[in-house]
Amino acid sequence: MPKFFIESGINEDMEIVGGDAVHILKSLRMSVGDRLTICDGSGSDAECEIYEAGRDYLKLKVLSRSLSLSEPNIEVNLYQCLPKGDKFDGVVRKSVELGVHSVTPVISSRVISRPDQKALAKKAERWNKISREAAGQSGRGIVPMVREALSFDLAVKEASLSDKDECILNIFFYECGGKPMSELNLAGIKTINIFIGPEGGYSPAEAKTAENAGFFTATLGSRILRTETAPVAALSVIMYITGNMG
Repeated sequence: MPKFFIESGINEDMEIVGGDAVHILKSLRMSVGDRLTICDGSGSDAECEIYEAGRDYLKLKVLSRSLSLSEPNIEVNLYQCLPKGDKFDGVVRKSVELGVHSVTPVISSRVISRPDQKALAKKAERWNKISREAAGQSGRGIVPMVREALSFDLAVKEASLSDKDECILNIFFYECGGKPMSELNLAGIKTINIFIGPEGGYSPAEAKTAENAGFFTATLGSRILRTETAPVAALSVIMYITGNMG
């Protein structure tokens, strides 16, 4: 059943207008009497029925409510070094599908793409739209946020501060080696922050910074993965070993 997010919260009678309404009515060819799922973005779902529809709006009545069952039992935040071109679009889309909680673009020393603040703000708007679409398509209970870009040092500092909580684990994926994921001890871990490097990889100095900050340095195997492939692999492994996949 198609799922859509509504910012106004779930009420007995709801109205969807604009782009989502046009998509539902035109692209999905839904009409009065058809059912769809509405989510409040905070983990609550409602099965609804269309009882009125116009050119660019539709009205819904709630048939039943339930908690979303699609959210993983662990919070994974992705710190992804910014790749060239539109690759970050795919990173956001696939990460949301796999269950990521948030995505933060990171500017490390070897990042080639360095848009200014105005360009980054425009990109962030698009990335959050992609996140919303992917969350609906994959049946998520929340819309993961794509946050403002951070420098590598600030990203490490932010994750290090959160690491004071024993329930949080920081993982630094390093192409030059590290411990296999099978050695992870996730007992009691509720939040994982994962760091993925750019096309040119992390510098030795950045690897040292992560090590000094107490990060778990990990490898995804003997093959060198592209920067847009690595987060997909990392999230898949984490979701599998935490019982959120398969």
